[in-house]
Amino acid sequence: MQKPLLTGTFVAVGAALALPAAPASADVCGTADMDTVAEITDCVTLDALVGHLEAWQQIADENGGTRVSGLPGYDLSVAYVAEQLEAVGYEVTLQSFPFNAFINLGGSRLAQKTAPDPTFYEEGVDFSLLSQTDPGKTYAPVTAVDLDLGRGNESTSGCEPEDYEGFPAGHIALVQRGACTFQLKAENAAAVGATGVVIFNQGNSPDRRDLINATLSNEYSGGIPVVFTTYQLGREFSRTEDLELRLKTDVFRGETQTENVIAELPGENPGNVVTVGAHLDSVEEGPGIQDNGTGSAAVLETAIQMAGATYPNTVRFLWWGAEESGLVGSEYYVDQLSEEEIAEIALYLNFDMIGSPNWVYGIYDGDDSDLFGEGPGPEGSAQIEAAFEEYFTSIGVPFQGTDFSGRSDYGPFIAVGIPAGGLFTGAEGIKTEEEAAIFGGTAGEPYDPTYHTPGDTIDSVAFEPLDVNSDAVAAVTLRYALDTQEVNGIGDGGLALVASVSASAEGGAKAVAGSGGFEMLGNHYVR
Repeated sequence: MQKPLLTGTFVAVGAALALPAAPASADVCGTADMDTVAEITDCVTLDALVGHLEAWQQIADENGGTRVSGLPGYDLSVAYVAEQLEAVGYEVTLQSFPFNAFINLGGSRLAQKTAPDPTFYEEGVDFSLLSQTDPGKTYAPVTAVDLDLGRGNESTSGCEPEDYEGFPAGHIALVQRGACTFQLKAENAAAVGATGVVIFNQGNSPDRRDLINATLSNEYSGGIPVVFTTYQLGREFSRTEDLELRLKTDVFRGETQTENVIAELPGENPGNVVTVGAHLDSVEEGPGIQDNGTGSAAVLETAIQMAGATYPNTVRFLWWGAEESGLVGSEYYVDQLSEEEIAEIALYLNFDMIGSPNWVYGIYDGDDSDLFGEGPGPEGSAQIEAAFEEYFTSIGVPFQGTDFSGRSDYGPFIAVGIPAGGLFTGAEGIKTEEEAAIFGGTAGEPYDPTYHTPGDTIDSVAFEPLDVNSDAVAAVTLRYALDTQEVNGIGDGGLALVASVSASAEGGAKAVAGSGGFEMLGNHYVR
């Protein structure tokens, strides 16, 4: 076992588990240098990626249909990644951390007891559990909390303690999605004596009407049951006089341990580290092959193909546990870093869902030029966005910005000032007519209809965007392994390791503003 990369609890990688075989195409290919875009994108093949996805699908199939952290399907997924990396020479570290495991035991209930006849609602159709809800049951009157109904509403329901002024202790709180975390809404309700919470979708746009699978986060401390309903049902509840509900969440929630996977490719400069990551866990409801086997496979195959090469910068590859419990693994990792270790990280690249069935090519909006509302990433994030844009432009693939919404593992890095970027092909959001015209697919439907469901299998993965995006993962990772001058000023702004460039390369040269002097000429980075 290598020397730990940071403070924390580490365990050795076990090699005695029966794991799926590595894909035959996952061998290291090309030259030992692996220092051009052409080499690395030729070697990161779709066949190899599909081989990794098939392995994780097999693991899920043999372990209750899930790879959720805390259960054997995730442990075996970790062991598979470690085995592939060790086979090409990496020393692998597993960083163990505590988190609240969450298991749906299947007996949850939501029913309206208002006369004349009771109405029983169906889990998965009318309501869903908020992941990390505490177990519990209550039968109580319902009190609405600062609702804002209708199209275009800007609900802040339950976000401020004042929203609960006069709330009757012992009632169930009816709260609307919007403006703040589900955790905050529920904890505010618990603080004034609510015995349960029903959060319904916001209803201000087509993608905020139906059920979603979401989390209260690993840190939820409300102690009361919380469920989520559709906008339609929430509105109906809000208009029902003297409403009483029977609410039961039949779940196990308890502290256990899981792991992040860490593998480092030492560079000539150990104090300038490029971090590249993807979450490896699934939700409990399904195998998580699109979310996020796709991102995990792209990072894994990039690491395999870069093994054995030496670059100016150190590259640290990371696979996160318990992301689906609220970014727990990445938050733990960042929390354990010293100020010196944080300063050594040049940037973080995040890849979460890059093969959505009804995809768009989304690049995280580092400079907030798309005005999503969450603001730009830390200084240097705009340059990372530009690097991905340059790559997609060079291969003639359209792209658009996607927000730093805080829903993936870049969040903890951004919070400590580390520049970040990455790719995303869409989750439960609805594809627009404009997007369908640009990217194809079906307008009015989710980007990923199988998001957080048992249907998130290998059959749901779109291989076209997976192939394109995995090449972008490899190309931009290579770019920053060679030089991060454009992001953090470290390096000479040139790429001396690129030995030759064909002047007639297809695509010609294209400069990108803020790129530190780089241009892409064909499949090579040059100045």
